Amino acid sequence: MSATDIDEIRKSVRQLCDRYGEDYWLELDRERGYPTEFVKELTTSGFLTVLIPEEYGGAGLGVYEAAVVMEEICRAGAHAGACHAQMYVMGSVLRHGNDEQKKAYLPKIASGELRLQSFGVTEPTTGTDTTNLKTMARRDGDNYVVNGQKVWISRIEHSDLMVLLARTTDRAEVAKKTDGLSAFIVDVQAAQGNGLEIRPIESMINHHSCELFFDDLHIPAENLLGEEGKGFKVILDGMNAERVLIAAECVGDGRYFIDKASAYATDREVFGRPIGQNQGVQFPIARSYTEVEAAWLMVEKAARMFDAGEPCGAEANMAKMLSSEASWKAGDVCMQTHGGFAFAKEYHIERKFRETRLYQIAPISTNLILSYIGEHVLNMPRSF
Repeated sequence: MSATDIDEIRKSVRQLCDRYGEDYWLELDRERGYPTEFVKELTTSGFLTVLIPEEYGGAGLGVYEAAVVMEEICRAGAHAGACHAQMYVMGSVLRHGNDEQKKAYLPKIASGELRLQSFGVTEPTTGTDTTNLKTMARRDGDNYVVNGQKVWISRIEHSDLMVLLARTTDRAEVAKKTDGLSAFIVDVQAAQGNGLEIRPIESMINHHSCELFFDDLHIPAENLLGEEGKGFKVILDGMNAERVLIAAECVGDGRYFIDKASAYATDREVFGRPIGQNQGVQFPIARSYTEVEAAWLMVEKAARMFDAGEPCGAEANMAKMLSSEASWKAGDVCMQTHGGFAFAKEYHIERKFRETRLYQIAPISTNLILSYIGEHVLNMPRSF
């Protein structure tokens, strides 16, 4: 896709976001509400379905184009976390679903009839130690019966489908700890009240996260995604795309903060001169700008590698780490530039400050990224 086409995507996404404005997001943050109208328009406009192949009703574009969409949403002051999983969770079905599953789900996801916005992976006692998760799915005739618990499962109350990861073979009975895990497509609406209980978690960020309890939930065997016992690969494949897209969101946040800070520093006068004339104000903003732009280059590299089908685990992780740190620092600089006004909700900065902080923790923490780089890139001993 040409630079002109990318610019057109940016322009169109920005125009859509401008129709809602930051006050829309401020009110949703106050009410802990979900941006139903925004997500619907983003879907019908084709921006949330760019990764779905044309044969299933999508645009058939790459992760790079999807990253541009996410980055522009966040730079506009919107909250992409409310809908970003619609892009990367779908990839699990696209890459690992059978023909019947792809034909059944992908066209409806592309049209907006179905929303697939949740990964059911994290558990209270295991966190990112995925291979030790405790939720079990036992085969019983034409069904799998699921028992267990998940936590920090975002957007589940606003999803029709969820990709769930559970053990189908006990950890002690497999040779490799990544074996014996299986992925399933869960019909959330049918499951709720029939073995699935959803409890919202009140948290610092309006991410619509919940705790899930499974008590003899029956999932049809035909909803197995990929091979039984090979579900870890199903989830892992989606994680690189997830990291790249969230890194792009962080770049959008960083650019948002820099836009705000530089504009305020230029307009705000103290002691008879713009505060941006002072190097103590100007230089931190300029430094943050360089760090955010450098992070974007890593996002671009990881996205291009993903789209070319090249291994990009290291690049996706580095993009996510660098972008999350750059956006957090840019947010801190923006807060400092605005002084006391940064804490006023009407300026919107404190909301975005809270939102971007999450990404040094989720979907993977900075320390785990460093351990990955140390072990798998630098060939040092495993650190845990």
